[in-house]
Amino acid sequence: MAKKPEDSERPGRVKQLRMIAQIIKQANPKGMPIVYASALGTLVLFVVIGLVTGWWYLFVIGIMLALTVGLVVFGQLAQRAQYSMLHGQPGAAAAILQGMRGNWEVTPVVAATRDQDVVHRVVGYPGIILVSEGPGNRVQKLLVAEKKRVQRVALDVPVYDVQSGDGEGQIPLAKLQRHLMKLPRNLKKPALYEINNRLKALPQTMPMPKGPLPRGARMPRPKMR
Repeated sequence: MAKKPEDSERPGRVKQLRMIAQIIKQANPKGMPIVYASALGTLVLFVVIGLVTGWWYLFVIGIMLALTVGLVVFGQLAQRAQYSMLHGQPGAAAAILQGMRGNWEVTPVVAATRDQDVVHRVVGYPGIILVSEGPGNRVQKLLVAEKKRVQRVALDVPVYDVQSGDGEGQIPLAKLQRHLMKLPRNLKKPALYEINNRLKALPQTMPMPKGPLPRGARMPRPKMR
């Protein structure tokens, strides 16, 4: 008999969860104990309430909620571990942007300098977003130049510029996705396809930064049914 798809996928999901757990442990040795404590605490709370009230069905609800709470805490710690691993690496913002859910087209390193200052381009419902990496006093000129270049084909499409980093007026990596998600939705889906085609027609001539962009920087996501 042929194996069911679920049977072949299960070992991969378990391996993925173990890998993420190891990453969390490296970033924060107390991370996994916090996950276990949050799940166990939720279960104990419902068991105690069930014993006091005599509502035995709370045991089942407690098990389900304990698993849910554990997974939520696990996901939050995994995200923090990802930010910790990427912090200070060239191309960290691109790795964070490529992990965004939804209709986002991310093009890493559309402009760069020899000092590893880079600009990434994101196309989404807000319009065109240029995200820079590097000190604010250096990347501003790079952002302005790339914005002028993009506006030649953007026409009436809004173009935003965002500086990622830890400096004054910059957006930290941990808040970068949230910042982009809060931008107004100015475009509809057909317009995304059109503007992407226009941007691909732009010539890509720039000096490449020193050092490689981080590979495999995105955290694998646990699949849940």
